[in-house]
Amino acid sequence: MDKERLIFLHHCEGLTWNQLRSIVVADPELKSVFLMDIRRLKMSYGLSELTAKRLYHHMKQNNSTYIMKNLVKRSISAVTIFDGNYPPLLKNIYDPPWVLYGQGDWTVLNRDKMISVVGTRNPSSHGKQALRKVLSPLIDDRWVVISGLAKGIDTFAHELSIQKNSLTAAVLGSGLLQVYPNENRELAHKISEQGIVLSEFSPHVSPKRWHFPLRNRIISGLTRATLVAEARTKSGSLITADQALEQGRDVFAIPGSILEECANGTNFLIQNGAKLVMSAEDIQNESF
Repeated sequence: MDKERLIFLHHCEGLTWNQLRSIVVADPELKSVFLMDIRRLKMSYGLSELTAKRLYHHMKQNNSTYIMKNLVKRSISAVTIFDGNYPPLLKNIYDPPWVLYGQGDWTVLNRDKMISVVGTRNPSSHGKQALRKVLSPLIDDRWVVISGLAKGIDTFAHELSIQKNSLTAAVLGSGLLQVYPNENRELAHKISEQGIVLSEFSPHVSPKRWHFPLRNRIISGLTRATLVAEARTKSGSLITADQALEQGRDVFAIPGSILEECANGTNFLIQNGAKLVMSAEDIQNESF
């Protein structure tokens, strides 16, 4: 597999995971695809007219060398699923990203003690206190915290790690040069210096609503365990928990007050088999 060609194709706007898989399976060396016209792209890989046109024009109008040089210029490194430094646990999920882009230290994602943390964007004060109680001892025990840089619980989890000079990783629902939310740009920069910021979207891709469920499967897929701090019944955090279960990973939940709407989701998870967490030991005592 030619790494540079894969990264080049991955930059094509609108090319989905499944469509790229069709190309990789049919053309493992990624040579034939570059010789095809629009009609052959449609026939060979089952692409729609629009996608075939986009891919054809991408291959004709862009240059892989320019893309690779631009990544280096922006201090962005790209890792494909065929590379040795691809995160090992992530490789085992059903639909691992073909390419990941990162700013920071990739070895952060290859530690024994890692935990994904997700939760509401509008946590209660009790929810943040409870997360601090559970997470701080783990951070002191050199656990790597993985989260999504979103407002609320994600930000709080990253900041706890930064304050304690511990490793943390943020998974974006946008390209690395389009950090979302905007107010977390400085936090993202700190994380890149003290861990890694990564995304499966090429660097200039802006955030879109449908990106975040895709992002969530990476958050859960990078670790053996996901901790849900506070979540509503219909939320991205519960989607992440569901994806963790589908990936065969452990799900932990911090219980909350039945009077708090933002705790309904976590209490629901516990009712349905998630492991109730009251202290860091509840996680540390599990053998992953």
